[in-house]
Amino acid sequence: MRLKPSSLSLPAAATALLTAAVFAVTTVAQTPQSAPPPAGGPPPPPMRSYPAPTNLKVLPKDITGEQLHETMEKWAGSLGVHCDTCHTADPKNIAPNGRPRLNFADDSKPEKNTARLMYGMAEDINKNYVSKIDNSGAAVTCGTCHRGHLNPEPFVIPPDEHGGPRPAQGVPPPTGATPPMAH
Repeated sequence: MRLKPSSLSLPAAATALLTAAVFAVTTVAQTPQSAPPPAGGPPPPPMRSYPAPTNLKVLPKDITGEQLHETMEKWAGSLGVHCDTCHTADPKNIAPNGRPRLNFADDSKPEKNTARLMYGMAEDINKNYVSKIDNSGAAVTCGTCHRGHLNPEPFVIPPDEHGGPRPAQGVPPPTGATPPMAH
């Protein structure tokens, strides 16, 4: 049945509009927020649980397993490495894939102690130096120096904006050139 525009009074039209809005909101609220995976598609990965950390020496003692995992993922990405760079394999603890699981609490690899030392250095730089620079906003991280490499690549000073090498100390600049700033 089709109604003529003049057949509804203003209060009736408002009531009809309100009823339609409530119906729409109720319908949307009852609709599942995520659609099930398509038939034959891969099931969603199971939620992963991370055990409580042990043998913490430089990270906060109250860090959760998930927070520790996230931190380690950032460190590994910043260094371009995998977990086995710092953590030893435990031949007595074999995973379902047939490989030994890593013993995260073991301290026998020197790289793990180096990571702890470097973390302490970055924290010191951020706390005692970077934090004292107004509006710096850029904390030092592993990636600041490593940029995806286990050993930071040496920094090579680029030539100045004129394309030539920088003048040696004590050599006067060419006539008309702006002298370099003293450091």
